[in-house]
Amino acid sequence: MTVLENDSQIAQGKLKIAWAKANMPLLNQLEDEFRREQPFVNLRVTMSIHLEAKTAYLATVLAAGGASVAATGSNPLSTQDDVAAALASYDNISVYARYGVSAEQYQEHLLAALAFSPHIVIDDGGDLLNLLHSSCRGFLSGLWGGAEETTTGIARLKAMERAGVLACPVFAVNDADCKHLFDNRYGTGQSVWDGINRTTNLIVAGKTVVIAGYGWCGKGVALRAKGLGAEIIITEIDPVKAIEAHMDGFKVMPMLQAAPLGDIFITVTGCKDVITREHFPLMKNEAILCNAGHFDCEVSRTDLEDICVTKKERRHNIVGYTLKNGCTLNLLAEGRLVNLAAGDGHAAEIMDMSFALQALCVRYLAEHHDTLKPALLAVPEEIDNLVAQMKLKSLGISFDILTEEQTRYLRSF
Repeated sequence: MTVLENDSQIAQGKLKIAWAKANMPLLNQLEDEFRREQPFVNLRVTMSIHLEAKTAYLATVLAAGGASVAATGSNPLSTQDDVAAALASYDNISVYARYGVSAEQYQEHLLAALAFSPHIVIDDGGDLLNLLHSSCRGFLSGLWGGAEETTTGIARLKAMERAGVLACPVFAVNDADCKHLFDNRYGTGQSVWDGINRTTNLIVAGKTVVIAGYGWCGKGVALRAKGLGAEIIITEIDPVKAIEAHMDGFKVMPMLQAAPLGDIFITVTGCKDVITREHFPLMKNEAILCNAGHFDCEVSRTDLEDICVTKKERRHNIVGYTLKNGCTLNLLAEGRLVNLAAGDGHAAEIMDMSFALQALCVRYLAEHHDTLKPALLAVPEEIDNLVAQMKLKSLGISFDILTEEQTRYLRSF
């Protein structure tokens, strides 16, 4: 169910994976450890993560430790076919993904990956775990647990936990310090602009950028926009984050007020209907619209389709919608994750930390699954700290360590 494989496609995909590997020293170290120790022998792991080179390398690291791996995408537009083909050529790895599939085909790929009867799932956005708790409950009996990569996926899991239906232990990898403080802020911050700039080939300096949402991802996008010379407007629903954005030097206002001012609009909220039919007619001609949240419902493409007079492809991954007022609004990557649907995603050095957390959580689940209860679990502090220490060592950076006397002093309060 992968793309049709040919030698040139596999070779190109392997080059991408090799480049990622060369820039992911933490996974290199874990690959060596796993190959020696074989902690995943007879273990089946199903992954639903954006299927590109860094993800592919994670799959090979788990396979090096003895796991059988089934990999599928977590977005119809983020799979890179050459990487998928290359990954499928590795031993003990099955791939169910293609670029640009329909919603029905995307669902079929998820189901095929779950038919692998995994012991552990690695999820990005919660689609696998949602299926396991709905139409694929039959696979729950053999499931030891999972790990969730994203803010959106954790929100879905929290809803399951509140409803009392979460039936397995799941590590909230996104909430680990070595994930959200770096991946969400620096990874999203850079990769969103990588996707926008390579897709539009337009300048950012001097333009007004409207960013919806000032969580860790929004902070990162704003920081990079500032570095590129943009004037920045933040829209928020959280009063504390709105004050934070103001004190960070950005203008803060409602989307209705920002709509006529922006040249580029980026949604990073995890919510739906952030930019809709009430905002579109207020916007400048040739405004750029894009989304960096997990699902394609933040910028309402349905509303654009409904109110436009004409639409046409202006460039790969850009569709222009001309409204009755004569203005054309340009939607990037169908409103899907612009950093992955129109780019290569986060930098390898950033994903090295996130995927080291994933790999270590898989090992923890393999070793402790019989003692863990169904719940959304924090990543153990020792894993978070280990990843931080590994990262610092890879950068040649040392840090201070408390003396015994300092430790006793701090514990005396």
